[in-house]
Amino acid sequence: MILILNTDTTPESPSFADLARHLDALPRIRWRVHQEKGAQQLLTEIYLIGETAALDTADMAALPGVDRVVRVSEPYRILGRHQDDHRPSEFVYNGVHFGQDSLQVLAGLCAVDTPEHVGQMMRALQQNGQVCTRMGAYKPRTSPYAFQGHGAACLPWVFELAGKYGIRVIAMEITREAHIDEIQEALHRTGNPTGVMLQIGTRNTQNFELLKAAGRQREMPVLLKRGFGITLDESLNAAEYLASEGNRNVIFCLRGLKSHMGDPHRNLLDFGHVPVVKRLTRMPVGIDPSHSVGTRHKGPDQVLDIFHATAQGIIAGANLVLIDFHPDPANALVDGAQALTLDELPIFLEDVRIARDAYLERCTRLQRAVV
Repeated sequence: MILILNTDTTPESPSFADLARHLDALPRIRWRVHQEKGAQQLLTEIYLIGETAALDTADMAALPGVDRVVRVSEPYRILGRHQDDHRPSEFVYNGVHFGQDSLQVLAGLCAVDTPEHVGQMMRALQQNGQVCTRMGAYKPRTSPYAFQGHGAACLPWVFELAGKYGIRVIAMEITREAHIDEIQEALHRTGNPTGVMLQIGTRNTQNFELLKAAGRQREMPVLLKRGFGITLDESLNAAEYLASEGNRNVIFCLRGLKSHMGDPHRNLLDFGHVPVVKRLTRMPVGIDPSHSVGTRHKGPDQVLDIFHATAQGIIAGANLVLIDFHPDPANALVDGAQALTLDELPIFLEDVRIARDAYLERCTRLQRAVV
């Protein structure tokens, strides 16, 4: 059960102290406080854990400082979408809106290689009206001999270039807790010219200590990739680990499943789960067509498979596209075979717009038909 408090009720207020005394007296019930900072106000919620089925909703709503009560109807207590639940499904980070009703494109380098390539990428993004990107400084690789990223050494010049070209959000994968501190320190040292969205990759979806560490910090949002070899339920529970530690600014990203059933693509496309995740949770849902497809192959229509896969996810309602580009894919240090070129960026963005417009038109027409 979730108690959503009045906007003027905070842990420091007298009414909260009265409420705490009532909650402490409930048998076999534990409770914890979560706060969510919105664009205009701070929302305080209390999560009741234990034998809540015996609690009367009306009685709980009458307690001091309580605005309304949500009875948990899904296993994802914090991020889940529950009956009569009107909590927000969006957040704003560094001036950029992420939500179930919006779409952002994060095009960039799978792995940071040189300042020249990073600058070219960010300049192209700026010229095409984009303020978000992806940049991999830490790269977990299957082979121990493969390039694993420049690490903390590249962060200062990546962040400075982002500031130069007006990039407001960089999705950046982390593989251990120390990377969070390195990113925060580099941002501070360079004067916070940009923002970072921590990315937890598919190999770390069930690295529970890393999830807890990313959840404990609330400064940066988190993009969580679906685990490539586990169920959707297990991946959504991984997102709950982040939220249970305090960070609810989480985007869930579909990236394909490890299976030969997806051949000749790199992974089996799972973008049909976009509306499923949006129905079960309040998280914005992203797609990663680059790692799903893994090649630059075209069909007889001369359209890249990656373009088709992107459109599939967007027309299903995706809210974020994580996509690989590179100024010189042939010489990229990681995944050059799937990277799009800078010349293809405006074409890709136009195709994204077409697919998004089609999704919105479909929703409007079908909603009218149902009514």
